Amino acid sequence: MGVNSYSNSMKIQAEIQMPPLEIHKVRLPPERTTLQKLRHRLSEIFFPDDPLHRFKNQTCLIKLLLALQYFFPIFQWAPLYNLSLLRSDIISGLTIASLAIPQGISYAKLANLPPILGLYSSFVPPLIYSLLGSSRHLGVGPVSIASLVMGSMLSETVSYSQDPILYLKMAFTATFFAGLFQSSLGILRLGFVIDFLSKATLVGFMAGAAIIVSLQQLKGLLGIVHFTNKMQITPVLISVFKQRDEWSWQNLLLGFSFLLFLLTTRHISLKKPKLFWVSAAAPLTSVILSTIFVFILRNKTHKIAIIGGLPKGLNPPSSNMLYFNGPYLALAIKTGLVTGILSLTEGIAVGRTFAALKNYQVDGNKEMMAIGLMNIAGSCSSCYVTTGSFSRSAVNYNAGAQTAVSNIIMASAVLVTLLFLMPLFYYTPNVVLAAIIITAVSGLIDYQAAYKLWKVDKLDFLACLCSFFGVLFISVPLGLGIAVAISVFKILLHVSRPNTLVLGNIPGTPIFHNLNQYREALRIPSFIILAVESPIYFANSTYLQERILRWVREEEERVKANNESTLKCIILDMTAVTAIDTSGIDTLCELRKVLEKRSLQLVLTNPVGNVMEKLHQSNILDSFGLKGVYLSVGEAVADISSSWKAQP
Repeated sequence: MGVNSYSNSMKIQAEIQMPPLEIHKVRLPPERTTLQKLRHRLSEIFFPDDPLHRFKNQTCLIKLLLALQYFFPIFQWAPLYNLSLLRSDIISGLTIASLAIPQGISYAKLANLPPILGLYSSFVPPLIYSLLGSSRHLGVGPVSIASLVMGSMLSETVSYSQDPILYLKMAFTATFFAGLFQSSLGILRLGFVIDFLSKATLVGFMAGAAIIVSLQQLKGLLGIVHFTNKMQITPVLISVFKQRDEWSWQNLLLGFSFLLFLLTTRHISLKKPKLFWVSAAAPLTSVILSTIFVFILRNKTHKIAIIGGLPKGLNPPSSNMLYFNGPYLALAIKTGLVTGILSLTEGIAVGRTFAALKNYQVDGNKEMMAIGLMNIAGSCSSCYVTTGSFSRSAVNYNAGAQTAVSNIIMASAVLVTLLFLMPLFYYTPNVVLAAIIITAVSGLIDYQAAYKLWKVDKLDFLACLCSFFGVLFISVPLGLGIAVAISVFKILLHVSRPNTLVLGNIPGTPIFHNLNQYREALRIPSFIILAVESPIYFANSTYLQERILRWVREEEERVKANNESTLKCIILDMTAVTAIDTSGIDTLCELRKVLEKRSLQLVLTNPVGNVMEKLHQSNILDSFGLKGVYLSVGEAVADISSSWKAQP
């Protein structure tokens, strides 16, 4: 048995294509001072894109121009602007204005705000963004999710119907803090904070919010007067059926007719993208037709609620309504943070989506500053939280927008509406606004994304479900909190319980890979080769020690059961160990001692630069000896095997 095992060992080792005598020394990285290391680390954290690279070796005048272009992207594309671009931007701007006007009115009602605030929010913020934003296609204005969250969070404490002035103060103050938070993230380059909202949790959150929003619109579709202010699915459904005596067949007929019309036009545009203008024009068409219908039959449609009079004129200043002292300040800050995170996530995601289609780059930190500053300016000009809207941006892109001038054209169209066309909306029925909202949010329910999560990553799918049901049955802000908590838990799970693999040699090559992934990979007799796929930190060091000792025990049991050569050496492949702390170093030291007592040798291979540096500084390498650290697994196997062969 011993002769056969030894010959098999030599045969397998002969297949490893690595010169047995050429053993490379594992080198330390170039020596750097603590200050240099800190500077490099901070640069990697906060400036991964190296935003100052364009300023190198430039004159003062050029640096000034580049600084203006960096902070005001309009200076970058304005010198190259021409009539051809203007024509495209006018068409796209007028097209999104036809969508922005009815959407603005509808989303303001969704936030329990006066409808006129939706138009105000479609005028000032787009102008600010056109100066500061880096996206050419982002259509700026109110969005459904931020409107819903603001309305639900503020309404839990303050009622618009009972105290409209206080409610407006809360809305404007929340918008101010949302903008302050967003711009601070951009200025301090802390954009990675929003990455804690993973795609999986957002899919569930948005789907749940879309259902809640749609159910809330049953109030308008059915003509219910006394309706619950709660945002959970159970009280909403109870309220719908409890108030059956308030249902109006006139609202039902009118509402579902326009809902069918809007859904049909949306389906047409999805099937044939060239007909994007069909769904883009449908909301304004619905508003015009329903307004004419109600006006003509105004003596017979008393049960159909209408918007009523909307004030004409530009945005009135609202800086005097910002609420910085009082018992509701915490509510305003909390609402601002939540809506700020959501709107920022949506805005940057939408901007990057359309930038990728046109092969240009959107600077995330610039976008944070642009969105934040436009919300700060908006809070002082009677606007509430705005960001890049997916529906407006899609229409803007399909209509051929070339630059941010399309936002200026849209804002100009809204300005004309504010100055001259407000009386025309007097007879606009609330029921058609409900239909517009339902159509808009229906696109947030992404069945395909949820199915893909199920197929690819069950843990992501579980996070999606928890977020979805959290929004439906608990509350919108708590649903978002659950989404963030699950995302953080997933990160902690991966950090504290990293993957460990057993490697084998792929015959005829010097490559060692996962035995489970590559069935042809062969074990090396007397060796077990393990790989750790994460940094070794205090959070996972104890787990890794226990898991490695378990691998060793299982290997010894397997060797004994199959009558193979005795296990002598454990090789730890550290290629994927990108960092190590003092707890990790102590774990390696303790592991070596435990294995040494069992007459087993622990060998490290391919430690990366900073890991090797810390191992050297801790003097742990002295205890491993000359044959304790190798550049590759192949060299370790070849050298250690030859040393065994040389032994008498």
